[in-house]
Amino acid sequence: MKKIYTIILVATLGFFFAGCDHYLDVNKNQDAPDEEQVMDYHYLPGVEMWLGNLYWDIRATGPLSQMLGTVSYTGFANNYAYSSADAAGEMWRITYWLQGKNLENIIKYATEHERWTMAGIGWILKAHSWDVSTKEYGEMPLQQAFEPGRLSHDYDYQPLIYDSIRTWALRGIELLERTDNTVYGGIWADYEPIFKGNKDKWIKFGHGVIVRNLASLTRKSNFVSDYANDLIAHGKLAMQVNDDNFLIPTLGGGADARYNSYNNFWGVHRSNLSLNYYQSDYIVKIMTGTVPLYDHATGDIVKTEKEDHRKDYYPYALNPNQIIADTMVELAGHFDPRVVAKLAPRTMYGSQTKKDWGKRTPNDYRNIDIKDSVKLAYQYFGGSLFNSRTGYQGWNAPSLYGRNDYGNTDIDGIGRWLFRNDAPVIGMTAGEIQFDMAEAYWYMGDKANALACWKKGIELDMDFTAKYLRPGSPKQGDPMPEIDAKGNDIKDAEGNIIQRKDEKGDPVFWWGIGGSLPGGDFISTRLFNELAQEYLNGPYVAGITTSTLTLSHIMMQKYVHLWPWGAYEAWVDLRKYHYDIDYTGDYPTLGNGWEKDVLNQKWDEDETKVYKGFYLAPAQVEGRKTAYTADNEGSPAYRIAPRYNSEFMWNRPALAALKPIPGLVPDNTSSTGYAYKNYHISIPWFAYPGDYPESVHY
Repeated sequence: MKKIYTIILVATLGFFFAGCDHYLDVNKNQDAPDEEQVMDYHYLPGVEMWLGNLYWDIRATGPLSQMLGTVSYTGFANNYAYSSADAAGEMWRITYWLQGKNLENIIKYATEHERWTMAGIGWILKAHSWDVSTKEYGEMPLQQAFEPGRLSHDYDYQPLIYDSIRTWALRGIELLERTDNTVYGGIWADYEPIFKGNKDKWIKFGHGVIVRNLASLTRKSNFVSDYANDLIAHGKLAMQVNDDNFLIPTLGGGADARYNSYNNFWGVHRSNLSLNYYQSDYIVKIMTGTVPLYDHATGDIVKTEKEDHRKDYYPYALNPNQIIADTMVELAGHFDPRVVAKLAPRTMYGSQTKKDWGKRTPNDYRNIDIKDSVKLAYQYFGGSLFNSRTGYQGWNAPSLYGRNDYGNTDIDGIGRWLFRNDAPVIGMTAGEIQFDMAEAYWYMGDKANALACWKKGIELDMDFTAKYLRPGSPKQGDPMPEIDAKGNDIKDAEGNIIQRKDEKGDPVFWWGIGGSLPGGDFISTRLFNELAQEYLNGPYVAGITTSTLTLSHIMMQKYVHLWPWGAYEAWVDLRKYHYDIDYTGDYPTLGNGWEKDVLNQKWDEDETKVYKGFYLAPAQVEGRKTAYTADNEGSPAYRIAPRYNSEFMWNRPALAALKPIPGLVPDNTSSTGYAYKNYHISIPWFAYPGDYPESVHY
């Protein structure tokens, strides 16, 4: 096994640093290398850069959290169908294989040679990956994970895994704070792509890992007594500004990149989003303030009685309790500019009739610095069904690259915002830490500090969002027309568009990025910052006080911040709040929260409902009246099944021994003697107020 892991290492190094020949000197015998011959830093770039695959599993957690819809991973969109194709198994693969023994070897070598900085980085990376993984999969083999010669591994339960994660992170912090006499020279520049060996940033990230771990426990009955103070203490030591964020760099390069994977997984060149994944109706509704009002008797959306030009956009009555924004965008502070940066808009110019919508898209970039145009002309649509792009109004969710068709470099360039070929993969942010602290303060009864952290989190998200804006621009040579305050063309009496002139009377032409590069964001950075400040000063942030701040404000702003890069953490939050299911006692179950074909979910008017506007299927509201697969027994998904190729092929007895719901059940009709039933509905430990029950009723 030693030689297998080391060969993987060398291949990884060649993959990520193909332009550097240092790795060729790693082994005395390159045909049969031994791990004892490899120094810690040779493992490091591969171990770090494989975290760029964090986005792979968002193909599942995005739909499960209703951040994204999909026509690809439709099983997960419907909470979910078990698959033998290793779907959503990437974090399992990273934890046990791509990092796996390579990461263990970093820690081992660095510790033996008293290279404390390197060892500390290793422990913190390990804590992070295990934290993400256990929240996705639940139970995992930990104590026997890397024992040589084993062909099967017993599973460990989350209480042990959680304690281990925090222990590893604390160990990493302690080692990084030690005096390290090692002279690393150019190692950090050549082999450590994330923080370039910056100890302070690694320490902050280590504290952030602990904060994120503890934040999943806020619904535990002992959270305030056993965890809350630690979360706050570590939160104050974690990243505080966006320059400290944990990012996995992406080189980009498009078709010219030496390796395709140098481009961001979400970038236009790899085109993994295209129309396979699209913005959900839920994120559109909460960010535009168009969460509808439902008739409790029928579950149908209440139709509007208003007759105006916006009726085609949202032909229904609006819930009076909007948390993020509202539709009075003409008023300063009521419009959230993050919607323009994060989501993909369509544009309506000129005629206010439905048939004329979308004739001119925002992608001509003519008016992205005009406030009224950006606020009034852009319209947003999401897929109202979890596996269909079609929304309630019959409009399709557009491509997240910004066009209404598939990602195409000829029209989308290198992409926009986080969907660019060269955008970094976001792993953890200062904003997330502030929202976690706000939630902890809320449960501690400290509304003043909860409010302060919540406001800081929103401010950080505004800064974070603006940081990755690359505003688009029309092509060089296109004539610049005169336009009115709303971005409409001004025409002469004959209907010809009047061309703009400069102060000398000379014609003015558009000048594009690099002359003619397509694509980009739909709002200028200047205007975004102006509107951001208005929003921060408006009713949805500055207008909230300690007496009006609710848990919904905290968790829904965190949801917006995490969209869509942190879908796996948003799914943690939704599960610990049990999807706002209406149940009694400690946790929902069959007959207490759902039946086999009907799910009882809190109405938005319920003060205890956290995520206003969020409804699962089969909640029996319009657009959600479908049932889950029979294996769900009426329950939504609470975990992803472990990676098929290792666990369901080679570790069946260990899966069958899991409680309270086994990963496999005995089946004499199966060639293996086991069959998969419903392990994905097994509630993880972090979502129980106490320990696991001995059994559950389903």
